[in-house]
Amino acid sequence: MAVFSSSFLPLHCASLHQRTISAGSDIRKEEVVIVGAGIAGLSTAVSLHRLGVRSVVLEQAESLRTGGTSLTLFKNGWKVLDAMGVGDELRSQYLEILGIVIKTENGRVLRAFTFKDEDQTQEVRAVERRTLLETLAKQLPIDSISFSSKLANIQKHENDETLLQLVNGTRISSKVVIGCDGIRSSVAKWMGFSEPKYVGYCAFRGLGEYPDGQPYEPRVNYIYGRGIRAAYVPVSPTKVYWFVCFNSPTPGPKITDQSELKKQTKELIKNWDSELVNIIDATPDDTVIRTPLVDRWLWPGLSPNASSGGAVVVGDAWHPMTPNLGQGACCALEDAVVLVQKLAPALKAGPMVVDSALKAYQNERWQRIFPLTVRANVTGAILQLENPLVCSLRDNLLVPKLIRLGPMMEHTNFECAPLLQTKI
Repeated sequence: MAVFSSSFLPLHCASLHQRTISAGSDIRKEEVVIVGAGIAGLSTAVSLHRLGVRSVVLEQAESLRTGGTSLTLFKNGWKVLDAMGVGDELRSQYLEILGIVIKTENGRVLRAFTFKDEDQTQEVRAVERRTLLETLAKQLPIDSISFSSKLANIQKHENDETLLQLVNGTRISSKVVIGCDGIRSSVAKWMGFSEPKYVGYCAFRGLGEYPDGQPYEPRVNYIYGRGIRAAYVPVSPTKVYWFVCFNSPTPGPKITDQSELKKQTKELIKNWDSELVNIIDATPDDTVIRTPLVDRWLWPGLSPNASSGGAVVVGDAWHPMTPNLGQGACCALEDAVVLVQKLAPALKAGPMVVDSALKAYQNERWQRIFPLTVRANVTGAILQLENPLVCSLRDNLLVPKLIRLGPMMEHTNFECAPLLQTKI
């Protein structure tokens, strides 16, 4: 099991990853530095490790940021986790979701789907974020993750390397810097990316706990109202994940009182069928979060490149998307394995080949990411409509008679070869 350092070791106590120090310099030399120890960062580090490439992960927090609730992984996400060698460990802890039920706010069932009826290869499970991060982290060697390592400055350095300066004064020069630092990415900002755009609605999320066993079938239950929608899905035999999306003209103030968040959530759905209210009542206050939803559209010819010199962005740092297709985490996992399969062999060949590998990653991923981001945005905008006539058409025609699940799930098709483990 991996052991993590709370800061960089002094130069005279260099760990396995502190391989080369410039003579007469306080600049530490690395081959690959990953900024951010979230899903994108850890999956990239694990993928590199399996192919025999060492990396250092910089995380500004004092420990893994395991807050939050759950995330849904479809078959494309599970294929990547299998390639990394951690799929079965996670499967054993979480229920396989059999299908979807769509209801109105008063509990009327509009439509039901079974995943295997549409696609025999589909696999859907909701996974706790904490468990996913901890499972990935323990695949890494000792001292791979450096906590309390907040980035203060980035600049180009000699020999086509990138110089990173941390708040604690540490300076690192790296051949490759991989930005996995989320929607407010410092690396993406340095590369010229704009701030993600607020899409006009927020989400409350939580995790209901049932120590004696939760009573729900393993299906995603969607509930559609006017300008408000919600869902709940069993995660494990004792936990149920839920969310409530609601329209809001602004992201609103940050609320730190989680009991207040729970109160506001219940107020939004006070006239709905009681099932969701009961799940929220079973939710500990400290698992409830409120998130303004954002995305970034990567317009061709207008958005910056995903790579610049030896720097590249992955996951939410590059393409934050709304959660309406359940693809945020899956796409971060896909990014990681595609990048690493191109980068690992290039590292042995020099900067020009590395640059070509990073551009190849961008070109391959952009044609998948851009349409998904747009589609997720449009899907959410439609589902958040408040017009009574539009909602009536949705509830009486579109959902019951016109929607087909199969075509809607085609985006979960993704092929991923195993990352064959190489000794470091």
